[in-house]
Amino acid sequence: MARAATTSDAFNAIAEPQRRDILGLLRAGEWPVTDLAQELGMSQPQASKHLRVLREVGLVRVRGVGRQRRYSLDAEGLRPVHEWIGGFEQFWNESFDRLNSYVQDLKHDRRNSQ
Repeated sequence: MARAATTSDAFNAIAEPQRRDILGLLRAGEWPVTDLAQELGMSQPQASKHLRVLREVGLVRVRGVGRQRRYSLDAEGLRPVHEWIGGFEQFWNESFDRLNSYVQDLKHDRRNSQ
C-alpha cells in the first residue's frame, strides 16, 4: 500500500513550488515573513504556513528580532535531497559525454563530405 503524502521530510516539503520559491529567496539571507509574503505575492498567513512546514523538516531557522520573526535557510536539511540527486550525476555525465561524441562525429563527417 502506498504511503500517504506528507510534508514530514525535505522531499515532500520542497515538492510545493511556493516553498521552493521561499527557499530561493532565503539563499540571500534572512527575511521577515511579511517581506517574503509580499515578494512572492501571497498572504502573510499563507507564507507562515509554508515557513512552518519548512521549519518542521529542518530547512529553515527562525529567530526573533523584537516583535518580528526572521527566517533563514538551513541548507543542511537539504543534504538528503542533494545526496539522492547526486546519484544521478554519473548518468548525466555519461549522457552528455555520448552527446558530445555524437556532435563531434557529425562535425567530422560534415567536414569530410565538403
